[in-house]
This record gives sequence, structure tokens and C-alpha cells, in this order.
Amino acid sequence: MRKTATALSLILTGFAATAAYAENFDLVIANGRVMDPETGFDQVANVGVNNGVITAITTDAIEGARTIDATGHVVAPGFIDGHVHVVDSPFGQKAALRDGLTTALDLESGAYPVDLWYDNLDGTSQLNYGATVSGAAARTFTFDPLYVSDKGNIIPDVFAGKVTSFDWSTRIVTDEERAKVFDVVEEGLKRGALGIGMPVGYMINGTTTIDMIGMQKLAAEYNSFTHIHTRFSSQAPPASAMLGFMEIMDPASTYGGGTIIAHFTGQALGVTEPAMEYVDDVNDAGAAVQLEMYPYNFGSAGTGISADYLQIDNLTRNMGRTYEDIIDTQTGETLTKETYEKYLREEPHRPVMFYHVTEEDMYKALSNPEVIIGCDCFPASDPETGALVTDWDTPWDKANTHPRGSGTRGIMLRLQREGKIDLTLMQAISKMSYQWAAFLEEHGVEQMARKGRLQVGADADITVFDPETVTDNSTLELGKNALPTTGIPYVIVNGTVVVDDSVVQRVFPGKPIRNPIIE
Repeated sequence: MRKTATALSLILTGFAATAAYAENFDLVIANGRVMDPETGFDQVANVGVNNGVITAITTDAIEGARTIDATGHVVAPGFIDGHVHVVDSPFGQKAALRDGLTTALDLESGAYPVDLWYDNLDGTSQLNYGATVSGAAARTFTFDPLYVSDKGNIIPDVFAGKVTSFDWSTRIVTDEERAKVFDVVEEGLKRGALGIGMPVGYMINGTTTIDMIGMQKLAAEYNSFTHIHTRFSSQAPPASAMLGFMEIMDPASTYGGGTIIAHFTGQALGVTEPAMEYVDDVNDAGAAVQLEMYPYNFGSAGTGISADYLQIDNLTRNMGRTYEDIIDTQTGETLTKETYEKYLREEPHRPVMFYHVTEEDMYKALSNPEVIIGCDCFPASDPETGALVTDWDTPWDKANTHPRGSGTRGIMLRLQREGKIDLTLMQAISKMSYQWAAFLEEHGVEQMARKGRLQVGADADITVFDPETVTDNSTLELGKNALPTTGIPYVIVNGTVVVDDSVVQRVFPGKPIRNPIIE
């Protein structure tokens, strides 16, 4: 991480060198409240952009080929999210852009083959994009050599029926198979994957602690990190979420490397506060554990109703929930014992949402300035057929999904404005931009040194929002699941205006976030 003094000097250099920029800029964002979380810089100023890079921040008047008047608006570093499962979905990208996102990474489920995933997005992405290597896909390829992925994304493959065996979730590897899984993962790291994604929460009966130790050890060897959906969604013994956290934090402390614990409140539930306190202590002792969450107290099951944590014994005893806390994504109706058993038997991948942490504990976690925000943005489905929705032109009211896919940044900024979470505006911005960039930079992703900052020399990924009106509009009501955030009129990706006066343009300036390939 760059030192604050160094970063601040870059901003001040931008002020001092204004005379050097007498020529026009490609883009000027004028009269906005410029906020940089790394340095704490917070001042009304003008931002000049050339060749996709911020080249001036000044109170002097400057001119450009295009000028955006940001009076009354915040000019923030473009928002970053490391937990996006719709990076390769045009509709998902469009929703994310309206929510202020400029860089979308799939670090939890990841990609495999890594080259295929990146090639699929080359020249066609509106956002910056990147992924880990998928531990789940590595297991699938090991167990099922006939499995072929079109895009290197296992999630749509599961819902489309291309993954025909649940061995990836339930089968315990032999020593020989474990070695093969690790070989596949290491190959992905050598092909530029950002880290290792291990959604062990969907593989609680198949993935062993030995596997988890090996994944973290491999991440450390590559100066990298793991992104983990931990084993248990439970606030009660013998399957406490804290045990799941320890399962990855211990090897991270022993071998090194970073680890991100995904949507931790959905696992910790009633032990959210003790979990945060314990992670603080672990980090004080020298580890690099990052807690991540989304600003909702209900989630979306990654493999549908058959997800391990939605087994009724876990749902009732360990999570303190019941059938009525599960929502059918297709109909918007809560389940009953009868519909739960019917879907489990007939449609095991039927998309559902479910309540988990209490609202009170969620607000406490959101108010922790060290917890970063990851939307866990999930694919949308057609309300009539149930088929996955990816088409860019899909109307907002024709997509059924978790509201977080469209509203994560909007709800965070609204909750901060309303005082429901105890954060300054700068802290809220930081949790959605700089802190992601800093963690990834510290764990081998060199490109992130230029992301998440509003500074001279940083990439011109910029989000402009109205702090008085920005709000989420997506809700659980059918037809409103995917309604876009309002109050974010401009989003710039690598110097290109992609959201222009709240309209998403058909331009594709997104660049790959990828580690160097090791031959």
C-alpha cells in the first residue's frame, strides 16, 4: 500500500503543476467535491483526464474536449467489487454501472479455464474485469473430464445443467485427486488468475480441511490470496461459523497470503460482533484477513434451494430460520414445508433467496470501517421461463434476481446519509473502492495500485454521484428486483464516459485486471 504522504504529494503536485496543463484535456469534471479515501483529500476542485489517466486536480479553471459539471456532486474513485458473479453478463454489467461500479471481479467462484474466461471478455466489457482461479471448477474438471465450459464460468454452467454430477460438492478426493486439483489451481495462477476462489460453503461434505490448508499454502507461495465462502452458515455448535472462519484464518496465519471471508454476516449471524473482534485480533497478530459483506440481511443461494446451508436442520437449528424465511425468486412467494420439499425434489437448482442475519447485526457490521462491501451480484432469471437473463437490452422489470445486483452501492450511500450506519461519507466510499484496491495490491495484483484512488496518476475510473439523492430502487417486489440505482449520473471507466446523464452507453473500455502470465 502506498503511504498516505506519498499519495497526498501526488495530489498536491497536480495542483502545483496546473500551468503545465494549458492544453485541453480529453475530459474535465468541474466543480465537484473531489474525495480520495487513501489521502483523505476532500475539496471542491476540477479533475482533468488525458489518455485514460487523471492528470490534474486543481482549483484553477481548466478546459477539455468534454466537460461534465459536477456542481453539488461527489467525484469519487470508481467503485470496485470483488464479489461479482455477473462479470460476463451484459445485463449484469449494465446494472452494476448504474450502481457506480467501474471494476467487477469474480473472486469467490472464480474462473476456469482462466484463459477462456479472459478471452471471452476481451474487447466486449464495459467494466474492468478479473477473476481468481475456481477451486470448485478445478474439482469438477478433476472428477468429470467430459465437462466443457463455454465461458469459463461454473455458475451459469450449473444452472444450465452442464454440470451433471454433484461430485464437485460431495466427493472427498483421494490423495491422487487432491494433487490433480492443486495442479489445476496452480495452472490457473500461472495463467494470471488473481488468487484462489473456494466456495467451501457449497462443498461442506466434499472439501476437507486438508484441502483448505493446501489452497492457502498455494496462495501464499504465489504471494496471493484466497476468497472463501466459509464452511458453515451457523451461529450454533457444532457447526459454528467461527470454526469455518478459523479453518482458513489459521493456515493464512501459518503460511501467509491474504484471505477474504465472503459475506461473513450471512455465516456469522448472531455471532457477528465476536467474529469481527476475533478477526481484528488475528490481524493484529500479523495475519491479513479481510471481512466482506453486502448491505442486505437476506441472501441468494448460489446453487439454488439445494444449497448445503438451506438443509432444513441447518436452517432451523443453526440459523434460527424456517421455511417462511426462504423466498422463491421466480414467484416472490415465501415457501412452505410442502413447496420446499417439492422444489428440493423436482428442481434442486431453483433460485431462492433467504433471510439470515438480523438487521441490527447487519448495521453493526456495516458500521465497521474495516469491513469492505461485496455485492455477491448474482445472475437474473426470466420471470416466465426461469432461464438466465444476460441480454443487455432486457427491460429492468423483466429480470428476477436479488436486489443487490442493482442496488448495493445505492443502498450503502443511502444508509450512510440517513444515519442508519455509523460511517462518514469518506469511510463509505473507501469500503467500496480504495480498501479493495489496497488489499489486492498488497497481495500481488499490481494493477490495483492505480485503482480506487482519486489522484494524479491514477486510472481515470471515476464515479460521480449526488450525495443528497443517490438511492437504491431494487426491492424484493417482483418487477422491481433489478431497478437501477438513481443519483449516479456519470460513471467513467479508463477515461471513457460509460454512464452519461444516467444513461448507459454502448461502449466497451473495460480492461483486464490480471496477474502476469508465468510460462
